[in-house]
Amino acid sequence: MNRVKIALLQILPTGSVEGNLKAGIESCRRAKELGAELALFPEMWSSGYDIHNRPKEIWTVDAVSADSSFVRAYGRLAEELGMAIGVTVLETWEGGPRNTLILFDCHGRQVLRYAKVHTCDFDAEAALTPGGDFYTVDLELVSGCVRVGAMICYDREFPESARILMLQGTELILVPNACPMEKNRLAQLRARAFENMLCIATCNYPKGVSDCNGCSSVFDGIALKEDDDSYDMCLLLAGETPGIYIAELDLAALRKYRETEMQGNTYRRPTKYHMLIDEEIKAPFVRGRSRF
Repeated sequence: MNRVKIALLQILPTGSVEGNLKAGIESCRRAKELGAELALFPEMWSSGYDIHNRPKEIWTVDAVSADSSFVRAYGRLAEELGMAIGVTVLETWEGGPRNTLILFDCHGRQVLRYAKVHTCDFDAEAALTPGGDFYTVDLELVSGCVRVGAMICYDREFPESARILMLQGTELILVPNACPMEKNRLAQLRARAFENMLCIATCNYPKGVSDCNGCSSVFDGIALKEDDDSYDMCLLLAGETPGIYIAELDLAALRKYRETEMQGNTYRRPTKYHMLIDEEIKAPFVRGRSRF
């Protein structure tokens, strides 16, 4: 497999689960027409991430199960189109719903079910159940296979998330998102891609959704090319408007780069990082909430 076209569905929610299902299916069909092999939704697409300024008793009723008609419809669509689909849901879960990405391969098989590990407990997401781990899977596309993992929104603000996925062999991290992607968060994504030598594709909601501004992006993780001193690893940076944005990842070039360059796991010294997993050590910061 040499290249893969990724579609970021930077689209507006409709205000209902049924409406989002219809709009999402239409967007996936359009992405396929544009040549995409993989389509990714923004965070919590089933409900449109409509959880702010609403009592949890109201928004939690929008949760759907991983075997719901909403989810199964995207599995059937993936098989019909021969296109992998990463659909996001507010997932029914005992003790409180989860913020979940469900990934179907080009045959409509569910290959990944990832729940957001770093829930925003300073806000409405305190009512959610965090995911338990990070996972990497072999995602089958029409043109071949790619190693895929996932982070959801706030996960990307913790370097450990991408680091673990890198150690698992991830080549492409999918990041459904729902927040303002300003220059510092975009720089954060660039850094995660650079330091781990992997591609990061982030799909955000467009302007018009509360606290969102579009700016969906793809960084391919290739920091330099011998024959191109001006190469920029940013393959795509969308604007604020709704749309289906396509980026083409040169997977063959990324794999070659990972075989020869010095980022990622090459010169790490894990025996020196014990503080990272010592839960008794408390950082000297006040716990607060995001002002973004």
